Amino acid sequence: MTDILSHTEAGVLTLTFNRVARKNSITGAMYDTLATALEKAADDNAVRTVLIQGDPTIFSAGNDIADFMAAAAAPAQQTEADSPAIRFLRVIAAFPKPLVASVCGPAVGIGTTLLFHCDLVYAGDNAAFSLPFVNLGLVPEAASSMLVPQMFGYHRAAEALLLGEPFMAEAALEVGLVNRVVPPMECNGIAQSQARKLAAKPLTALVETKRLLKLSQQAAVQERIGVEGKSFATAMRSPAAKEAFTAFMEKRKPDFSNV
Repeated sequence: MTDILSHTEAGVLTLTFNRVARKNSITGAMYDTLATALEKAADDNAVRTVLIQGDPTIFSAGNDIADFMAAAAAPAQQTEADSPAIRFLRVIAAFPKPLVASVCGPAVGIGTTLLFHCDLVYAGDNAAFSLPFVNLGLVPEAASSMLVPQMFGYHRAAEALLLGEPFMAEAALEVGLVNRVVPPMECNGIAQSQARKLAAKPLTALVETKRLLKLSQQAAVQERIGVEGKSFATAMRSPAAKEAFTAFMEKRKPDFSNV
């Protein structure tokens, strides 16, 4: 069974996280699959819009911790510019066509930060967003250290990124992270309908409008992804991250008293 399902119909490429038994946690191979799919979609005239979705009960628990720990043991360069996660982030941030997301249940870490690079986001009323990087001894990624303050305002961003506590769909709607909150069992269908509306519009106008919308910060986003990536790679090897990952695998509360 593939962990990322891919289907194109009516001009919409639908990419579905299909690892529900592991809470749709994302591995390096899944990042590569997503990046490759987006790269191909950018040049495919049959694809006019992309929809990213999960299950009505879970969007994504973020990075697969076991996979993450293996990456932390890899040579440093492999966890920076060459990592599958950084490749995916650079591709999604630069993707020229409309991106739609349907989010239900937990959206943890990159499950939330990837949404800042989507153009339309629809959330089930069971959606729970979280940015728990500090709690894992890590730092923000996906240019979220820049994009979250821009969208939320500094103090709400600091609360989200420093405390790492979940916030629910209505709060996400209030700060502008999502366009609409709907019943979970209807969310994927509504997002698909909106994606098809976009796909029926003139593609050249859509692409140029999106380019203009993002023009003022496109270069800054790519630069911040790189800066964060270096800090993230360093943090992955820190005693705090090691303790957080070990505690997770041992199903205990981490002890950060000495880190």
